[in-house]
Amino acid sequence: MVAVTGGSGLIYAVDLLRFLAGSEVETHLVVSAGAKQVAPTELDGGLDALSDLAHTVHKDADLGAPIASGSYRVDGMVVVPCSAGTLAKVAAGLGDTLIARAAHVTLKERLPLVLVVREAPYSRPMLQNMLAADDAGAVVMPASPGFYQRPRTIEDLVGGITARVLDHLGIDNERSIRWKEPDA
Repeated sequence: MVAVTGGSGLIYAVDLLRFLAGSEVETHLVVSAGAKQVAPTELDGGLDALSDLAHTVHKDADLGAPIASGSYRVDGMVVVPCSAGTLAKVAAGLGDTLIARAAHVTLKERLPLVLVVREAPYSRPMLQNMLAADDAGAVVMPASPGFYQRPRTIEDLVGGITARVLDHLGIDNERSIRWKEPDA
């Protein structure tokens, strides 16, 4: 599952979905109202740039979607980018949207949940929510790219985050150069 919320950084979602579209992983996509507002300013092609890369697209208001149930089998979930509001919902265990409900289900089923937090700087409530989400079993991964792989393009920078997300989901990838690995 890939959820996209209203934090800036939709390029991370596109990169992840592009990788997954070229793999054998079936993707379910949910886009929040906030992400729908951000999409026209950050994505050429708007929401189609996201939905065209997913197998199935769900509405965030559809709490009856299959991914809202623990009996529906998934491998994990990524919220990319993860807004401060979505982080707070995950930390508090709220389930008032499909994204929040699916995140809750992912945690209760003890599956990987990766929250790619993009906002900065962090307020004290955000830091507390990050700790609470971590305590609940989520991986809080700030969209903070590394530079040891000597990125030359924005795609290289974004790919480093995508590679880390895929690693936490247990999906083999060569999306980015690894530490002390020779250039390809």
